[in-house]
Amino acid sequence: MAVNPTPSIACIGIIGKHDNPLHISLLPPHTNQPGAFLEFSFLLNTSLDIFDLRARDRNRVDQDLGLLHAVDERLSVWGWQTGTGTRFAIVLDMWGREGKEAVGMGIKEGELKPAFRALQTAYIRLLQNPFYMPDDHTPMAVASGKGKSSQIKSKKFIAEVERIGMTWRPGISVI
Repeated sequence: MAVNPTPSIACIGIIGKHDNPLHISLLPPHTNQPGAFLEFSFLLNTSLDIFDLRARDRNRVDQDLGLLHAVDERLSVWGWQTGTGTRFAIVLDMWGREGKEAVGMGIKEGELKPAFRALQTAYIRLLQNPFYMPDDHTPMAVASGKGKSSQIKSKKFIAEVERIGMTWRPGISVI
């Protein structure tokens, strides 16, 4: 009997309220692929308009925006928006870490909530760091020379994002 691969997280993106990418983590097997960072940056960028449309929905009671778009039979982008406008996007790879095509696999709405909650907790911990200044990462601050790089450089935060991406699997309730 053939065993279907387990879907996995391929990429996690943290996007600022000004649509600026704050952090992008690629996870195996996509970490060493040539052009993967550019490809996933493009996927995250294409999801910004969908974030805006979903965030305008007055009937929305949850931060989980669900499936933003399915790229193909393998990749799909899922979203979460905080109350401050920071966005978390997860690119899900239905073929899993093995990269083998799955037949009839899928995930249920809300199965990524534990990953999004863990990402939000990690981001809140980053904001509690007195040496991290979120206003230094806005596009205007960077362009005027008053800000630092628009990317988050905290090694602790980056390690936590990667841990979340590697730990998540369908059906997990707490990360």
